Amino acid sequence: MATDYGYDSGLGFPGTVRRHRLPAGLRAPFEGRTWREFGYVLLSLPISILMFTYAVTMVSLGAGLLVTFLGIPVFAAGLAGCRGLGALERARARGLLGLEVADPEPLRTRGSGFMAWIGAVLKSGTSWRTLLYSVLHLPWALFSFVVAVNFWVYGWALLTYPLWFWVFPAYAGQDGLQLYGDQTHHIYLDNPFEIGVTALVGLLFTLATPWIVRALTTVDRVMVHGLLGPTRLSARVVELESDRGVVVDTAAADLRRIERDLHDGAQARLVALAMDLGLAKEKLTEDPQAAARMVDEAHGEVKTALQELRDLARGIHPAVLTDRGLDAALSSVASRCTVPVQVEVDLPSRPAPAIEGIAYFTVSELLQNVSKHALATGAAVDVWRVEDRLLLQVVDNGVGGADVSAGSGLAGLAERLDAVDGILVVDSPVGGPTRVTAELPWRGDRV
Repeated sequence: MATDYGYDSGLGFPGTVRRHRLPAGLRAPFEGRTWREFGYVLLSLPISILMFTYAVTMVSLGAGLLVTFLGIPVFAAGLAGCRGLGALERARARGLLGLEVADPEPLRTRGSGFMAWIGAVLKSGTSWRTLLYSVLHLPWALFSFVVAVNFWVYGWALLTYPLWFWVFPAYAGQDGLQLYGDQTHHIYLDNPFEIGVTALVGLLFTLATPWIVRALTTVDRVMVHGLLGPTRLSARVVELESDRGVVVDTAAADLRRIERDLHDGAQARLVALAMDLGLAKEKLTEDPQAAARMVDEAHGEVKTALQELRDLARGIHPAVLTDRGLDAALSSVASRCTVPVQVEVDLPSRPAPAIEGIAYFTVSELLQNVSKHALATGAAVDVWRVEDRLLLQVVDNGVGGADVSAGSGLAGLAERLDAVDGILVVDSPVGGPTRVTAELPWRGDRV
């Protein structure tokens, strides 16, 4: 399969896509990837012999010593050594095959001390998978080595036969490379036609060898990824731990924002209101008109403080969302946007409260971006359900150029969605329009 890879052209245009004049089949024998994969196959045999010998020796020694107290520590040491050899194999696959395999889960010891370490090694699934890899990889490495070397050597030897066939009559005492021979008949590749056909067969072998080596290393990729990498369960645990950290950080940031808004907004106004009312009380008998004017100003401050508290509560979880659902809540958000927004919600029922709240917050953030940055004249919000996923889309006709990787608010929004197995996709070319699609898990209906 031909693939164009981005590279730095050296002319100041990094990421320029290289266009090859030759098709992939003709340039494959000379590509760096082919030689790296062939080198991987060549190294696999001696390394696999080392791993197999070590694994079988340590397991046999540990099993033989189980009748004594030394058996289990020797067995654990053998498994720990296999884990180290597995790390070497992951590094080799990363360097020669370009295979990125995450490190498996570390040892989880309960307590401290040598016995706790032994128990952790023996209970770890990674230890046993690396042991299995050490045993199974030798026969495959031997097969790969034989196939790859034979195809490689015979291919180049036959391809270059027109250059060295003269060695046979000059030094071997025969007309050319012997194709067949018995006591009465001998067939040599010695005339120009036979030499040309031999070179053609060698060319076919040479062109086929990179793809054969690639197929062989595909099996190695599967073995390294399946036996030396983390399991799906452990990878999921790591992902959930990371998502939990994001959720905790997000919640802490929200609490700090609420505290700051209360301290700098409503609380400051209420303090000023209390002081104004105190002054008005003192002036009530001396200057009733001034007192009335101050009470009137305090009344205006009360209205402003109440509006700020409503806005703050609406940003946390609006009552309209709890009472009437996404359709009414998003319509309320759209009415406060600086541009006309068309809202269409097509849901057969209501999702889980947490998902509903995240969907509301996502649309609110996106519409705020439309109001502040898009320079748009119109926007649209669509919300619908596909099987067990809740999808929402916000489109505007603004200037575009939004980018999640730029570290803007979209990046934080993407992290929020990722914490609940959601996805945020931004399509915003310079000049517009901008189309932001979010996907969330449905997680249960709610009446």
